[in-house]
Amino acid sequence: MRDPVTEQEPGLEESTVETPAKPTRRGIYLLPNLFTTGALFAGFFAIVQGMNGRFEMAAVAIFIAMILDGLDGRVARMTNTQSAFGAEYDSLSDMVSFGVAPALVMYSFALKDMGKLGWIAAFVYCAGAALRLARFNTMLAVQDKRWFVGLPSPAAATLVAGFVWVMVDNHVQGAEIRWLAWGLTLFAGISMITNFRFYSGKDINLKKSVPFVVIVLVALSFSLVSVDPPIVLFLLLLAYGLSGYAYWLKRRITRKRADTLPSAK
Repeated sequence: MRDPVTEQEPGLEESTVETPAKPTRRGIYLLPNLFTTGALFAGFFAIVQGMNGRFEMAAVAIFIAMILDGLDGRVARMTNTQSAFGAEYDSLSDMVSFGVAPALVMYSFALKDMGKLGWIAAFVYCAGAALRLARFNTMLAVQDKRWFVGLPSPAAATLVAGFVWVMVDNHVQGAEIRWLAWGLTLFAGISMITNFRFYSGKDINLKKSVPFVVIVLVALSFSLVSVDPPIVLFLLLLAYGLSGYAYWLKRRITRKRADTLPSAK
């Protein structure tokens, strides 16, 4: 005699009905994305001001975007609000603020009268920023945190913006230094896609105690910047932009010297 509860009819397969899982709703963290939105707004504001011929305001806006971009990631880590959405949003914001905005501001300021050479230089910079950001995102898990491979896009953007700021502050017209502007734009764009290493500063522990002289040097650096912000900031950024090439040259000379030393018997 068959048990009606445990035995099934012949020819029928046992089936289980699964209840579809309800899709989980993922929220968006407000605090770090506020800084990212602020950086995006500053980049867009720089484009608008550059189109209207207000180049000093455009340059300052790019510097503000760099500051806000540096804060969003730190705020996310401090408040434990990192997310995949935030990372993607940050990259798109960086492309506008540090890729498109500096290229268009420099083009409007000094390159537009150079014809094809002008917009090609601006495009090389813009493409360099896009490639730099794409490479950074794909190498994030494997690269040495102490170094950036290629000039970081915020540094390249502020280098270009700093140049514009210095020229406007000293009443120099873009047409007068267009070749210098052209060369600097290409330098910044190409530096972003090189394999040269640039110090990231991520190994600096701000929670550690430091000697008193470090605080004195920090105070002096602020005083130095306040003397003439456009020139001092531009020179600092130019030095950083050249540091990767200097580090590469130093390593090459050291390696060559090591190869020429007589081997120990």
